[in-house]
Amino acid sequence: MKISVLGAGGWGTALALVVSANDHDVTLWARSQDTIAQMRRSRINSAYLPGVIIPESMHLTHSVEETADADLVLVAIPTQYIRPAFEEFNFNVKNKVVVSVSKGIERGTLLRVSEILRHVAGVPKEYFASLTGPSHAEEVARELPTTVLAASESDDIAKMVQRAFTRPSFRVYHSSDVVGAELGGSVKNVIAISAGIVDGLGLGDNTKAALITRGLAEITRLGVALGAQPLTFSGLSGLGDLVVTCASKHSRNRSVGEQIAKGKTLEQIRRETQQVAEGVFSSESVYVLSKKMGVEMPIVQKVYEVLFEHKPAKQAMHELMTRESKPENW
Repeated sequence: MKISVLGAGGWGTALALVVSANDHDVTLWARSQDTIAQMRRSRINSAYLPGVIIPESMHLTHSVEETADADLVLVAIPTQYIRPAFEEFNFNVKNKVVVSVSKGIERGTLLRVSEILRHVAGVPKEYFASLTGPSHAEEVARELPTTVLAASESDDIAKMVQRAFTRPSFRVYHSSDVVGAELGGSVKNVIAISAGIVDGLGLGDNTKAALITRGLAEITRLGVALGAQPLTFSGLSGLGDLVVTCASKHSRNRSVGEQIAKGKTLEQIRRETQQVAEGVFSSESVYVLSKKMGVEMPIVQKVYEVLFEHKPAKQAMHELMTRESKPENW
């Protein structure tokens, strides 16, 4: 197939390498002409994947027109920038399969990526798929074994994406639960910030295991309230993605929480890093969405309070531990 990848960050570049290795005709787009010029000269995305060679067969461009002739469009633009990017560049996605690898809930609208793309580009449900799961770009680009989930309401599209991306080092399962896949990939970033706070406060493995477990319960409660299948959250886009994001040295969201707990402000962290931690934005969106849906999410609430209401991390943790006792399944 002809595949256009929108967004040349680490994840977009890594997945462009995956499909290029499967002999698809791949175009990788970035909005910055300077970024593309540097990548063309060195055949390396030095800002995100240093040392990983980009094959000459992959076309690198900042021209929107050169992305138009594609069978499949992979959206790897951070969630909060999808709407403005599509409004500015008017990408041609009509009658094309659109695969999102962006994880987040849009601020203000509380929309998932599939819903954003439906609003701004008219992408119908039957042409959309979400590709999600425990998959850091740094490892995928170096062909370390990885498994992910392709979710689409169209079984044919889910299986098409599965075939296009599957490699010996990149195993793809398929599902029809788009809501569950998108929510699992979005809310886990918020829980990962809390896991980073645990690391920053030096609270140990017991605490982190508790946050991962109870965080999964919160994700599941919200997902079911929005129509997702409960078992999805026991799979790759739920438990799998949550574990890797809470534990990995590559996790930007975990790192944000750790730095917050050590005394840095959100403004300082934003100035010091060029990569987007989706969980910062999603913590606000998920908190508001949970209130709208009447779903209790105490960990999400405390992350929101630490990030946006400047609650001390130690106080937030104490408040979680001294909440009213409850049964495990509620």
